[in-house]
Amino acid sequence: MIVTTAQLFKVAYGKFAIGAYNINNAEQTMGLFKGCIASKAPFIIQISKGARSYTDKKMLEAIIRSAGEIFPEAIYAVHLDHGDEKTCYDCIESGFYSSVMIDASHDDFKTNVAITRRVVDKAHAKGLSVEAELGMLGGVEEDIQVEEGNACLTNPEEVEEFVKESGCDSLAAAIGTSHGAYKFKGQQSLHFNVIEAIQKKLPGFPIVMHGSSSVPKDEVARINKAGGTLDPSACGVNEEEYLPAAKLGVTKVNVDTDGRLVWTRVHREYFRDHPGEFDFRPPGKIFIEEYAKFIAHKNEKLGSAGQLEAVRDSVSK
Repeated sequence: MIVTTAQLFKVAYGKFAIGAYNINNAEQTMGLFKGCIASKAPFIIQISKGARSYTDKKMLEAIIRSAGEIFPEAIYAVHLDHGDEKTCYDCIESGFYSSVMIDASHDDFKTNVAITRRVVDKAHAKGLSVEAELGMLGGVEEDIQVEEGNACLTNPEEVEEFVKESGCDSLAAAIGTSHGAYKFKGQQSLHFNVIEAIQKKLPGFPIVMHGSSSVPKDEVARINKAGGTLDPSACGVNEEEYLPAAKLGVTKVNVDTDGRLVWTRVHREYFRDHPGEFDFRPPGKIFIEEYAKFIAHKNEKLGSAGQLEAVRDSVSK
């Protein structure tokens, strides 16, 4: 059942975080639904601009619709991740999405507000929520590339004005995370002081955490053992920080890179161990099950596991 992002946030705020997972194909979608059903968790399906052009946006929408029929007990929202203004409007008019993200964080404050306001006006007219970004995460992911020197944490002194002027429904904040596989060096942690300051300025307002993959070292090691050349020092967000952040209003946590690592590990190991094979379906089946286990694990760390019935009760009222 597709619900609004706002409905999920209403149940989750201050208690747990909703996992927002990017998909690109049928195998990811099947694994995502299986993992969320197994862990009894609500979730958000994220479709990026790159995913919409990888095959075709209609193909992805059809895959999601089919998964919803296969798993009727699932409760989820469909969200555009890192959209520009044009892509946001296309998704709003499609009638398929629950919410869109407009990312104008690379613009100055005034321009960011103006662009976000235009998207909000169109989205709200159709009953959709809007996520906006203030501050800039470093790193590389699909169309996003920000040098670490240009990355900047969200200024808590600006958030109240930004939300009021833009009208956005949730705020993607730069709180120490980074896009891609190479996030942290050493023991760097989330900036909980920034999260706390934002919550004080915006009590009850959903905060979104991007770049939240944990980049498990065992996944990186297994990929490299099977022929990969990833930097073994790659480091992500400590999963034990998800729930403390959720208690401070981080209601949506985006995870993409980790899923790609699972895909890469499964396929590299399979074809290393079966060099005479050329059928992509056997490793595809393995990936679906491995990805389902990965998703269930993430939901446990986010605190969303076991929350499906609470969400069902809330949305049915």
